[in-house]
Amino acid sequence: MPFQSLAIASEKDVVLEESGIHYPGGFDPNTVGEVRGRAYDLSRPESGPVRFLLVSSDREKYIVLASPAWYWNDQQVRFPDGMEVWVRGSKTMGKDAKLYLIAQDMRILSANQTYDFRDKEGMPLWRAGRSESWGGRGGFGSPSGSRGGSGGGFGSGGRGRR
Repeated sequence: MPFQSLAIASEKDVVLEESGIHYPGGFDPNTVGEVRGRAYDLSRPESGPVRFLLVSSDREKYIVLASPAWYWNDQQVRFPDGMEVWVRGSKTMGKDAKLYLIAQDMRILSANQTYDFRDKEGMPLWRAGRSESWGGRGGFGSPSGSRGGSGGGFGSGGRGRR
């Protein structure tokens, strides 16, 4: 389990300089909303969250903060610029006066493929040392394909880095 120890050590909460947002701990379940739109300008930095611009159908712009790059890569998330996506996450305004969406889950609409980044309470799924019970309630990306009820849990199984 050396990878899990490394993941925990490298996943301390930081304040993102440009926005002032705490990451990954800045998720607020009280501000969760859903946005559908087109994704542009995907960025996978060495540290900090994968991010992209989401332009909604009513032209609102959000910077989506998804997950660390290693988790994004493990989930094999791929989409071209301009792809239509649906994102559920915690909405917040950065100190740079831009809207941010700290992603909980995301669906690439044309492929009907869903990726989960956080559990129902907003805890990052990439965090190591989680019990299997976290993934036991069904949901987007679960093998059962259902929302709620019994099933295989979130697509990652809540296990963190493998």
